[in-house]
Amino acid sequence: MQALYLLISLAVIGLDQGLKAFIVANYQVGEVHQLIPGILSFNYLQNNGAAWNVLPGQMILFYIISVIAIAVCLYFLFNPKYKNNLFDIGLAFVLGGIVGNFIDRIHLKYVVDMIQLDFIHFNIFNIADSAITIGVIIIFIYLIFFDNTESK
Repeated sequence: MQALYLLISLAVIGLDQGLKAFIVANYQVGEVHQLIPGILSFNYLQNNGAAWNVLPGQMILFYIISVIAIAVCLYFLFNPKYKNNLFDIGLAFVLGGIVGNFIDRIHLKYVVDMIQLDFIHFNIFNIADSAITIGVIIIFIYLIFFDNTESK
């Protein structure tokens, strides 16, 4: 069953890296193209910090955090004590997102961001960031509504 969750992670990584490669090959930094007017644009940015460009230039710290986060995700995915489909799907999304951004950090020394929501003032992000957010939400839903370890 872990193979299914690793496939989800690989799909996230593939989609993330594919879109990033497209953006880097076809856009200049700062170039914006509307996809859905008033809703969604691509805006190519290079982010050398964490989310919202927090702690810019701290690559060593991000390498360490990424390696630890990847190890934690793999531990929970492969530990039979923590088997739940919802929890594991959340972990798979988080893992794929972390690896997607980690590849950028190692290869480029920054993370490629491009997705801009035009209808709200929100930072520009990428598929990996979205996957991490979705995965964390799924994990929280599991922990709040479905985890019954206290009753065992």
